[in-house]
Amino acid sequence: MENQPENNIDLSYDRSGTGTTPLVLIHGFPLDLSIWDGVVPLLENDFDLIVPDLRGFGESSTVDTPYTMLDFANDIAGLLDFLGIEKAAFAGHSMGGYVALAFAKEYPERVSGLALVSSQAAADAPERKAGRYKTAKDVLEKGVEVVAEAMTPKLSANEKVQEFANLLMKAQSQAGVIGALKAMAERGDFMDILPQFEFPVVLIHGDADLLIPIDRAKEIKSALPAAQLIKLKKAGHMPMMEFPKETAEALKKLM
Repeated sequence: MENQPENNIDLSYDRSGTGTTPLVLIHGFPLDLSIWDGVVPLLENDFDLIVPDLRGFGESSTVDTPYTMLDFANDIAGLLDFLGIEKAAFAGHSMGGYVALAFAKEYPERVSGLALVSSQAAADAPERKAGRYKTAKDVLEKGVEVVAEAMTPKLSANEKVQEFANLLMKAQSQAGVIGALKAMAERGDFMDILPQFEFPVVLIHGDADLLIPIDRAKEIKSALPAAQLIKLKKAGHMPMMEFPKETAEALKKLM
């Protein structure tokens, strides 16, 4: 675990692997880099793995002023600059997929491949956007536990995954959770930029995902026919923990 100051953010990350292709694994909300622990050993022979904590999560710091998905992406760009990496593949889980899409939109020349894991490209519907702001208010008043308790049963049917995720979510900072909720609420729609992608795109999605239904991945596949859709039977929102071997094999398509 190392830390690198970028954009006034002290960004924490792990780096491992002996492969020549850099692969950035970006966690979802409201989690941290430890969700990838099951797949990292399965990818270390194939990739140069960079696994950051996004601002406000894990051991990374955050700021009190509002920020956006592009700010998250710029943090990653700064980390890659620090590491001397010009181009990389990206795998983003859920909110991490929004960050990866924002990176691909801003820095397409720096992307060699993109995997969206349990994610989507469309912006929030108005009611969903309003719901995120309400949740942010609840977190401010009652703490991150309100998010952890609401999300835990929706993340996975696997009790061990539920237990791990519940503790992980409760360990996150109030400021980080609130900042991310507002950034997700304000994110743009990425569907229109998908046809511009000139790099491989892999969609990894469980057919039992209760948070982001697999139909969202199918929408991306329709807009980008060249994308590969990997459907994981009985997987919920946490395929990297529920089915690490299958998830790792799918990510190897980015080599």
